[in-house]
Amino acid sequence: MNFYLKKSVFLLCLLSLISCKSPSGNENSMVLVKTSLGDMKIKLYDSTPVHRDNFIHLVNSHFYDGISFHRIIKNFMIQAGDPETKSGSSKNLPDSLKTYTIPAEFNNLYFHKKGALAAARQGDDVNPHKRSSGTQFYIVQGVKLSDDELNQLEQRINSIMKQGKFNTFIKATTDSVRMTGKEATDAEIQQIASIKMFQFLSSYKDFRLSEEERNIYKTLGGTPRLDGSYTVFGEVIEGLDIIDKIAEVPTDTNDKPLNDIKILKIKIVKN
Repeated sequence: MNFYLKKSVFLLCLLSLISCKSPSGNENSMVLVKTSLGDMKIKLYDSTPVHRDNFIHLVNSHFYDGISFHRIIKNFMIQAGDPETKSGSSKNLPDSLKTYTIPAEFNNLYFHKKGALAAARQGDDVNPHKRSSGTQFYIVQGVKLSDDELNQLEQRINSIMKQGKFNTFIKATTDSVRMTGKEATDAEIQQIASIKMFQFLSSYKDFRLSEEERNIYKTLGGTPRLDGSYTVFGEVIEGLDIIDKIAEVPTDTNDKPLNDIKILKIKIVKN
């Protein structure tokens, strides 16, 4: 079987998992993640049903059994879900970040505290709608932050959000002018985009962490700079220490563990 046929078969198999009717009884679903360094119990959120059901389909199909944590960054996160790391898999399988994606499900109630389960994805330059990888996920370790650090973070997030919005106006204006067949200088495009930006800012409310989020980031820790950019769809409720154990393993310059840390099995468990 050549590479392209293998890729097509792989994609069809993955897409079939999420095209099926949503499984019944998914409310308050819990999964047990058995790793080579210990077990974690994870609660999947009902308010992110697309991610929840997609994850459950993959678990029930044993997709994750034998997959490794392929990217580990201490004080940040541990990442898994790439089929190329699965025991006995073909090296010709495509990176799962480039197979199928699912729409983002951002929810202000869910943030990147320690133990948060979130979907990996490709960057904004090729993925402006922030769609999630169908298979890859990460679990947050993070660090504890001070009030000053959180204040600086809020300022940085607002700056990034505003710059991103302005870039969107620039692109939309450029595309609109091109469609009319007219010509416009960069200065004219900037002026039109600036007017739209001014109108946007007149009703824009700066991003602010809630008191609950601040307290959790100061006492438990996490990675708040990812909030609103990656979909959080669950959290570790037992086994936070296992995250620390995995995050401690030696890695190479590409953040790949020197020794495989395997997901032995993930299964659905009762509450």
